[in-house]
Amino acid sequence: MNAAFEAFKTRAEAVSAEVHRFKTREEGLTFILSFLKDAGVSDAPQCGAVWAGGTFIDGAQKDDLKVKVPGICFDINQEVSASAKVGISQLDWAISATGTLVQDAVAVDKRLVSTLPPIHVAVLGTERILADMGSVLEKLRPQQLDYISFITGPSRTADIERVLTIGVHGPERLIIVVVDELQQVTA
Repeated sequence: MNAAFEAFKTRAEAVSAEVHRFKTREEGLTFILSFLKDAGVSDAPQCGAVWAGGTFIDGAQKDDLKVKVPGICFDINQEVSASAKVGISQLDWAISATGTLVQDAVAVDKRLVSTLPPIHVAVLGTERILADMGSVLEKLRPQQLDYISFITGPSRTADIERVLTIGVHGPERLIIVVVDELQQVTA
């Protein structure tokens, strides 16, 4: 097992994220499809899923997924994302020291699907898990990135009468799908 992955998994699960690792892209996709069906994704109101672009799936797979999972949408906008049950996006990096996901979120569709639906499924290549914040900052090119998101577990706040509340400012559930064979373009 990869030490960086194990450290990441331990820390992400400590803040209520659910972490799953797969060797192949096909195994990861099978898990996501099963998850969407179990979550009740359909074309009924408030039951859809939105999937932002990335290298995990291609155009032909999108057409196939629309048949397999009625209610899945790849044309992202605020209205569709706000009414979706599940949002799926591909993340760029992860920090094993904190269990944090890092996303180049310049593309609005990535922000919409990772913040508006109550469930966020985050897809990440295993090799993109780095040791610490410094390692991630070395990979980022600030002159090319205008919006970077850091996601550590499901949304939570305790600023309402100091009572911990999940899902107020974002998803109440975070499922992280880590895939060994997923090669990503460097951010």
